Amino acid sequence: MDFKALGIRDELLRALKELGFETPMPIQAAALPELLDGSRDFIGLAQTGTGKTAAFGLPLLQGIDPARKGPQGVILCPTRELCLQITDDLKRYGRYLSGVRVAAVYGGASIAHQIRQLRDGSQIVVATPGRLIDLMQRRAVDLSNVATCVLDEADEMLNMGFQEDIDRILEKMPAGRQTWLFSATMPPGVAAIARNYLDDPRKISLGGRQHIAPNITHACYLMNERHRYQGLKRIIDFTPGIFGLVFCRTRKETQTVAEALLQEGYPADALHGDLSQAQRDHVMRKFRQQSIRLLVATDVAARGLDVDAISHIIHYNLPDDPDTYIHRSGRTARAGRSGVSIALSTPREVGRLRTMERANAMRFEFRKFPDGRAICERQLDGFVDRIVETPVDPKAFADFLPAVCEALAGFDREELILRFMSADFNRFLEDYREAGDINAAVRPSAVGRPANDRCVRPEAPGAQRFFINVGRLDKINEGAIVRLVCDHSGIRSQQIGRIELKREFSFFEVARGAADKVRRSLKDVPFDGRRVQVKDAGHKRSLNKPDRFRKTRPGIGRLEGRVSA
Repeated sequence: MDFKALGIRDELLRALKELGFETPMPIQAAALPELLDGSRDFIGLAQTGTGKTAAFGLPLLQGIDPARKGPQGVILCPTRELCLQITDDLKRYGRYLSGVRVAAVYGGASIAHQIRQLRDGSQIVVATPGRLIDLMQRRAVDLSNVATCVLDEADEMLNMGFQEDIDRILEKMPAGRQTWLFSATMPPGVAAIARNYLDDPRKISLGGRQHIAPNITHACYLMNERHRYQGLKRIIDFTPGIFGLVFCRTRKETQTVAEALLQEGYPADALHGDLSQAQRDHVMRKFRQQSIRLLVATDVAARGLDVDAISHIIHYNLPDDPDTYIHRSGRTARAGRSGVSIALSTPREVGRLRTMERANAMRFEFRKFPDGRAICERQLDGFVDRIVETPVDPKAFADFLPAVCEALAGFDREELILRFMSADFNRFLEDYREAGDINAAVRPSAVGRPANDRCVRPEAPGAQRFFINVGRLDKINEGAIVRLVCDHSGIRSQQIGRIELKREFSFFEVARGAADKVRRSLKDVPFDGRRVQVKDAGHKRSLNKPDRFRKTRPGIGRLEGRVSA
């Protein structure tokens, strides 16, 4: 079956052909006949990346009357990124439809510009609920003639708290409109919308809750919490040419991880809700052009991200539920490609991994982090492959070659090769010369938290102990302390010994030779917008006598405000 057989009009077919669309994807083949007929409301359940935009966008475009100005179709979606993506897709599909205009309205952009677009007579409005409510309150948009309303990513809109906004918007639309609801899952809130606002809908479900793409490899690496960032680096370094999406839980963690990668020379950037629309557009443009190879994002910010060539999804933190894991992983292995979804996990989280396996009918491959030698060998192999495969145009360098040959004439073949290798690989040799094993000492089949999970760093004889005035109440973890010390002092993480978290403060050890660097560098250092104090802690027995720190150093033991890790 092709698009023409489904009844798509010639102008749309021409655009689809130019875009390389040959045969409908499953959700399109199932939904298009129903939506082109336009006689019933519709519910389509399908995962992210399955072609839903064309499934509702083509029939929506086909039904627009260009002679009538004002909104005839409204598409509601949860995020600015998805709003822009849908708008771009509709404009591409409808490039040969004369007189059909599509407007995107979303927060974080000029509302005056969006009002002008609406007043110019846009027939299709793609909107986030909050901004559309704002425009309704300003009487800048009239929904009384809307013939079709599409709710895209309905489950995510409810997760983001748009229930009341959706109700208000739908109540302002004509009772006789068509309503098309698309969602990855059907939680109670989405089912309630269907009951309240859809009339005898036709329902199509592809894959359902358990569906996950078969061409995705699911891998898991077990490490202790303090090694999470090191584990991420090892995966990246062991995968030359990676083009990946790294998921973090919070906006702050997303920014922290992205900044750490950038400081170490990785082509990375962050995507989260604190960015302005101009910043988001800039980041996404660089990612699509692959000048950014690693995009660190939150789940909400990544909604609507549609980039076919993503090779790896890395779950820096495990998601809270199996559905979120499916959504994240579904951003790789698109357009017939294969992909890899990698979970970074601690031993205590193995039970959650097993829950995800059961819920999503899939299996994780438990892998070991590569050691430093294996990473250097992999990088060297990639470097040699690039050299061998690089096309050479002798004529282009003919004028420059004599001078270069003269400058390098004093080196023999082996020395010349070593110098070229050193120019590219000194960073890897330095990073991994003393790199130890960061794999967690627990069997993959184990469930729950092993007794030694928090005390893996060895106690080094003669190491210097330090006091830091943040602890568990500040939601700090051992990995955050390692990053703080390494970032400010320049010492390597392998030089940090045991870390002991207390309720309101913590202690950590460093190798005796690195103690002076820590003393000089960590004086009243900034951490999460505050100043954190690091002091010599004396002998280990002080761990059980924190009161003496409070007596001799008032105010250090307890922060007036809490610090988030």
